[in-house]
Amino acid sequence: MPRSRSVPPQLLAACAVALAACSPAPPPVADVAPVPAPAVGGTSPDEIRVQLSVLAADSMEGRRTATPGSARAARYIAERLRSYGIEPAGDSAYYQRVPMALVQRPNGTTAYRLLNTLADSDTVPAARRADDVNVVGILRGSDPALRDEYVVVGAHFDHIGIGRPVNGDSINNGADDDASGTVAVMEIARALAKSPPKRSVVFLLTTGEEVGFTGIRWYVRNPRVPLERTVADLQIEMIGRPDSLAGGPGRAWLTGYDRSTMGEMLRAAGNPIVPDPRPAQNFFERSDNVVFAWAGVPAHTLSSFGLHEDYHTVDDEVERIDFDHMARVVDAAVQAVRLLADGPAPRWSPGGQPTPPANFQ
Repeated sequence: MPRSRSVPPQLLAACAVALAACSPAPPPVADVAPVPAPAVGGTSPDEIRVQLSVLAADSMEGRRTATPGSARAARYIAERLRSYGIEPAGDSAYYQRVPMALVQRPNGTTAYRLLNTLADSDTVPAARRADDVNVVGILRGSDPALRDEYVVVGAHFDHIGIGRPVNGDSINNGADDDASGTVAVMEIARALAKSPPKRSVVFLLTTGEEVGFTGIRWYVRNPRVPLERTVADLQIEMIGRPDSLAGGPGRAWLTGYDRSTMGEMLRAAGNPIVPDPRPAQNFFERSDNVVFAWAGVPAHTLSSFGLHEDYHTVDDEVERIDFDHMARVVDAAVQAVRLLADGPAPRWSPGGQPTPPANFQ
């Protein structure tokens, strides 16, 4: 049995309300109990603690793709977007269905295979189906001349699920990876909804990052807004702890900083997002942004991952998140998204766009 987690007493009431919105499968959002609106103003460490405590709770079972825990997380995210006034933009309210099948590898492990169409699920035996959803919402832009251009802000809400017990704990809660990024995207939606920017903003919370970028690949194949009018993509991944190489608390870094003009735009605006201090790790091609980049959209990932040893372990827990740091990074991300949605569209630098693999799409 996994070790139970306790939520700080001051958060129990808020978490209880939020968890009431979760269920084993994503039903229509309209029947979900409303979540209390957060306070007006900048990002609140207490508010993001509540949200992250829900997404990284044991009841979410590690949010592995195509599991009841993943469905609960999707429902919670959809309800948050609805409560902020973000329009649904999936093919079924806020949900974009992602058809997948489980494939057994020769070594005995299971691979998730993205299917070509939704109808293909009907050709897969029930025991091998692994259908899941992305959660997609849109905030319409305020400028008639620019509102038909789009900035995508995203994070993956899936994690690696339940594994072998370590000291009695078998749930990989994924507080930093990537409940932190998911909460950031929801907070950006809350902030921008108060005063929409010029371009429209798509909030894209994807499944399947941990099993081959399946959710983001499906979205790029089946975009909910025209891909040719999508001017930028900013993914947010693992911002729950400070990185000393980025400058410590409140600072974050951008993968592929100079691959497009996005990095220079942030620098010129005085944004505290710096270049990736570990280019040898090749983080630019290890997060969902790379799928947008392969498709031609200037796309980067914002992070403050400092290579902590809890990555993909049962120790990636809520109590190890620095919420003051995270709130400041979210504020920087809000500024960055508003800059992308109000300013010039980013452009690839010479040689900056990665070459897509031969099997892309």
